[in-house]
Amino acid sequence: MRYLSTRGHPDRKRFSEILLEGLAPDGGLYLPEQYPKLDVAALAELRVVLRDQGYAELAFQLLSMFIDDIPAVDLRAMCRRAYNREVFGTEAIVPLKPLDDGLMLQALSNGPTLAFKDMAMQMLGQLFEYELGRRGQVLNILGATSGDTGSAAEYAMKGKKGVKVFMLSPHNRMSPFQQAQMFSLQDANIHNIAVDGVFDDCQDIVKAVSNDLAFKGRWHIGTVNSINWARLLAQVVYYFAGYFQATKDESQRVSFAVPSGNFGNICAGHVARMMGLPIERLVCATNENDVLDEFFRTGTYRVRKTAETHETSSPSMDISKASNFERFVFDLLGRDSGRTRDLFGHQVERQGVFSLSTDEFARIGSYGFVSGSSSHANRLETIRDTHRRFGVMIDTHTADGLKVARPWMQAGVPMLVLETALPAKFAQTLVEALGCEPDRPKALEGIENLPKRFTVMAPDVARVKAYIEAHA
Repeated sequence: MRYLSTRGHPDRKRFSEILLEGLAPDGGLYLPEQYPKLDVAALAELRVVLRDQGYAELAFQLLSMFIDDIPAVDLRAMCRRAYNREVFGTEAIVPLKPLDDGLMLQALSNGPTLAFKDMAMQMLGQLFEYELGRRGQVLNILGATSGDTGSAAEYAMKGKKGVKVFMLSPHNRMSPFQQAQMFSLQDANIHNIAVDGVFDDCQDIVKAVSNDLAFKGRWHIGTVNSINWARLLAQVVYYFAGYFQATKDESQRVSFAVPSGNFGNICAGHVARMMGLPIERLVCATNENDVLDEFFRTGTYRVRKTAETHETSSPSMDISKASNFERFVFDLLGRDSGRTRDLFGHQVERQGVFSLSTDEFARIGSYGFVSGSSSHANRLETIRDTHRRFGVMIDTHTADGLKVARPWMQAGVPMLVLETALPAKFAQTLVEALGCEPDRPKALEGIENLPKRFTVMAPDVARVKAYIEAHA
């Protein structure tokens, strides 16, 4: 299996080469030269694997289709260390929670930081430590978070040999719980930088540093954001697990509703669909920052400026420049790297907007994508309705997904809404909606009162580079 850049760089690389890289040298994102294709018989075999051997073995079987330069015995061991009851609290790892007939939640938030990002980060931590040990190298991870990636990455990487984490977050734009999860970590290899700006400012800094190839090479910079292919690949697995749990055989189709900001989560669903998983619809749910919804409705991708990016009660989706989106558009354009480079490398970077042609826009339907947006009022009502009717508390992002999912439901097609976080992470809005605090694990009680360690910084690439140089 070889990997290429969405922007046409001539190099073709193996998985272990791109694992620690992040962006391709030309600023593009890595994708496999071709997706593995699974027929009905192969899907049936994977169904049996999940049923008889569990999630970790399903992960191994799927990841093995994309990773052929790590010995199978080692990859299987990493999957088992990443996905087990001790880490996720349940043998199923990603169990389904039925709501209405045909409507259910897929629980992705049972990991250490109570968010779906653990599903990828636990595997990424294993892969990084393994590959760094194999090479005898160190890695300085530079990441940006709108709330959940940061804590998931830091909990997965803390104490790992040869790894330091430099995580950028928008200052005072995460929930108190999210801030506490990150800033209370005292591990010497964890560095939190609170940027005076929005998430997109943080993400732009990460991309700028990654595009400085000399600095990147000298300081061994890697990424854990969903621009990293390994992270997205790990997320593909739970689409298969959700499908197998929701269906009885491979003749059935399902739809997934995905709260979306940076487009990594739903892009993993796109990859699963391209592999042959019978997905009817991929429902892209946004909050008031509706860049992606606008695209799927109109064919125009218009990045919002910092002042136009709303601060909402589903803050992990307060993103107006979806870094993973390029991967889907590359496939949509028939893998035309020149056109992709023009749209993202030129039009978005210079003008902040592009529009598909009529023919290009018409292709979207064949990929299963539909969309919708949700407001604060919608979130409150969905949280109340779900609690009243089903006795289930959901967080604000899952509420966005559930609200947008309902109009796209079809008779006979199960709709799985991806539960992206537990309510405890966004207690303030839950109290507003329900008048009571959500439960939280005992180990995380009072986390907001712990001592915090972080550095506030202007959104300045040079200052971030200087900080890395001083602490790497």
